[in-house]
Amino acid sequence: MPLPLLMLAVFGAAKLLAEVFEHLNLPGTVGEILAGVLIGPSLLGWVQPEGFVLSLADLGVMFLLFRVGLEIKSSELTRIGGTAALVAAGGVALSLLLAWSALSLWGIHSIEAIFVSAALAATSAGISAEVLSARGLLDRRASRIVLAAAVIDDVCGLLVLSVVSGLSTSRINYVAIASTVVFAIAFVAIVAKWGTRAMQHLVPRIGGGMRLVEAEFALSISLLFALSVFSLYTGVAAIVGAFLAGMALAETVGTRVRTLVHGAAELLVPFFLVGIGLRVNIAALRSPAMIALAAILLCAAVAGKVGGCGLGALNLGLPEALRVGTGMIPRGEVTMVIAQLGLTMGIIGRDVFGVVVLVAVASALAAPPLIGIAFRSQRRLPTERVPLN
Repeated sequence: MPLPLLMLAVFGAAKLLAEVFEHLNLPGTVGEILAGVLIGPSLLGWVQPEGFVLSLADLGVMFLLFRVGLEIKSSELTRIGGTAALVAAGGVALSLLLAWSALSLWGIHSIEAIFVSAALAATSAGISAEVLSARGLLDRRASRIVLAAAVIDDVCGLLVLSVVSGLSTSRINYVAIASTVVFAIAFVAIVAKWGTRAMQHLVPRIGGGMRLVEAEFALSISLLFALSVFSLYTGVAAIVGAFLAGMALAETVGTRVRTLVHGAAELLVPFFLVGIGLRVNIAALRSPAMIALAAILLCAAVAGKVGGCGLGALNLGLPEALRVGTGMIPRGEVTMVIAQLGLTMGIIGRDVFGVVVLVAVASALAAPPLIGIAFRSQRRLPTERVPLN
C-alpha cells in the first residue's frame, strides 16, 4: 500500500469510528481500537500489524505519555509515590496469581501458564493516560496515582519478563535482574526529583542562544527522545522515559510547546490505538473453548487490578481505591511484547497467543466505560481547581 494511502486508511478509519462513537455517547478511544480490528487482518485485511505501522504506533504512545507528563508536576507525583508503588505491586501480584490459577485449572501448566500470567500482569500506561486525558481527569488524585503506578507497573512487567524468560531456559541471571532493578529505580528517582530543577536552568539558557524559530519545542522533543533512549538502556520501556521527560519540562515550557506537542500527539496516537486492534485474531473466536478461556482470563485480569491495586490505595477510602483499581485495568504494549516473545520462543501456542491478545484488547475496550462510571462524581469544569490531597 502506498504511504499516503496507508496513512489515510489508518488515520481516517480511526477518526471516523471515533466520531461515530462520540455521537453515540461512547468513548472515542474504543472506536479507534475497533478501527484497527476493522481494517486489520481479521476483517478487511487492508493493513498488517508490522513494519512502519507499528513504528508509528510506538512513536504515538511515546508522544502520548510525553503529553501527559507535561500536565504533571514532579512535586505532585513524589507526594503519591509510596501509594503508587503499593498500587503497582498489589496489582501485579494479584493479577499473576489469578491468571496462573485460572490457567492451571483450565489444564495449562508449567512455563506457558507462567508466561501468559506475566503478559497479563502489566497495565497499559498509554491506554489509561489516553482515557483519563480524554475525560479531563488528569489532575485528579486517583488519576495521578494511576499514571505513576502504571509507570512502575511497566518496570515490574519487564522484571517479571526477565524472570520468566530465565525460567524458560533454566538459567536465571540474578545479577542482570538486580542491576536492572537498581538502574531503573535510580533513573526514575533522579529524573523525578531533580529533572524539573535542571530543565528550569538549562532550557532558558540553551534556548535563548538558539536561532531556531521553535527552539524550545526542539529542545523538548530532543529531551523526549534522549530520555526514551536512556530508559531502554536502563532496562525499562521507552514510554517511561517519555513520561519523565514531559514531567521534567512541565514547569518550564510555555503554551506554544504544549500546543505543538498536542498536535503531534493527535496525529500519532491513533496509530497506537489502531495498532492494538490490528493484532486481534478473530479466528480465536471460532472455538468455544478459546472464547471461554478468554472470558475467564478477562475476569481474572479485571479482578486482579481492581482488587490488587484497589487494596494498595485503600488508605484513601473505598471510592478512591475503586477509581485507582479501575484506572489500572487496561492491558496493552507490555502485554503484547511479552506474549510475542513467548510465541517466538515457542512457549506460547498460537491459539493461546490469540487469546492473550483478545484479552488485552477487551480490557482496553472495557476500560473507558468502567473508568467513566468510577469517576462519575469526579467530573468537573476545566477551569475548576481541585486540591490533590
